Amino acid sequence: MREIAEGLRTLLAAGKPFGLATVVSIRGSAPRPAGAVMTVDAEGAAIGSVSGGCVEGAVYEAAAEVLAGGPNTLQTYGISDETAFSVGLTCGGVLDVLVQQVGPEESGLLLKVLERVQQDEPVALATVVGGPAPLGALLVVTPEDVAGSLGTEGLDHAVVDDARGMLAVGQTGTRHYGARGERRVDDVAVFVSALTPPPRMLVFGATDFAAAVSRVGVFLGYRVTVCDARPVFATAKRFPEAHEVVCRWPHDYLASTAVDNRTVIAVLTHDPKFDVPLLDVALRSPAGYVGAMGSRRTHEDRLRRLRDVGLTEEQLARLRSPIGLDLGARTPEETAVSIAAEIVQHRWQGSGRPLGETDGKIHRDAVRTG
Repeated sequence: MREIAEGLRTLLAAGKPFGLATVVSIRGSAPRPAGAVMTVDAEGAAIGSVSGGCVEGAVYEAAAEVLAGGPNTLQTYGISDETAFSVGLTCGGVLDVLVQQVGPEESGLLLKVLERVQQDEPVALATVVGGPAPLGALLVVTPEDVAGSLGTEGLDHAVVDDARGMLAVGQTGTRHYGARGERRVDDVAVFVSALTPPPRMLVFGATDFAAAVSRVGVFLGYRVTVCDARPVFATAKRFPEAHEVVCRWPHDYLASTAVDNRTVIAVLTHDPKFDVPLLDVALRSPAGYVGAMGSRRTHEDRLRRLRDVGLTEEQLARLRSPIGLDLGARTPEETAVSIAAEIVQHRWQGSGRPLGETDGKIHRDAVRTG
């Protein structure tokens, strides 16, 4: 939903009903994750994607039927379906897609979700996707409050508890309940989409390489901060794509800012007076990825200096240096692609090999968080 927030906000402001399609379950390989959404308005315009193109046409038709007065519906598309070839889902996966009409009541709840997303505050959207409760009923859950209802007070209470737990770990998925919220009863299916603030990318060193990395970081969905101690270089004008430019000593800034296991740290200064104190902080932090630019000789010297300040071999093993995958990159832009490729590979634990040389699943099942 975050990806189409601007277009969705425009639809809601228009005050007209529209169709909303949400991927609520994936089995096998699929090009889009659970929680991916697409909208279709009364004029036939669509925004978003539920399958990267595979079944968009079939979902579009289902949304049009719902808008024309048909009931909310849960559609299944997949290679096991006899119509799979006609709708184009050739990747081997199976998708369950909820298609529902968004009217005035749902619009108010979705606006609450968008307000939280715009402010980078956590919010969960719970939706009934099966069972005796109203299909498509919505419940908005934040750490502080709740809006909407799934049909019964008991069900609402149970889902609120689970949704807050899922928000805490950034987990999206389906939970099952009894009609009054009983546990371990496979009766009512509720899909919970946890919309957490975007992960952070901290880029240290106000260089041309940092400018390219900040651009690709924004493209990948990170909230990007560029930091450098030199005021002549650390300016918003030089890094227009970054969300934030900070002029401070890098290690001081890193020690004072929020870092979690989704945070990416890219050290692009390759200057010991910056690198060593900065990496001393970075490698003791919970950051999910820490990479540093430099030659192999620079890396060996850096490791020696880091051992001298007390870092253990286990901590040093977390350092990705020289930073990036071996793509033969030369320019700042090519180097940024190399760094981004390693970040993605590290997150999903891919092999880094050409897909044509591998077998098994293309899309990984779980995100690496540390």
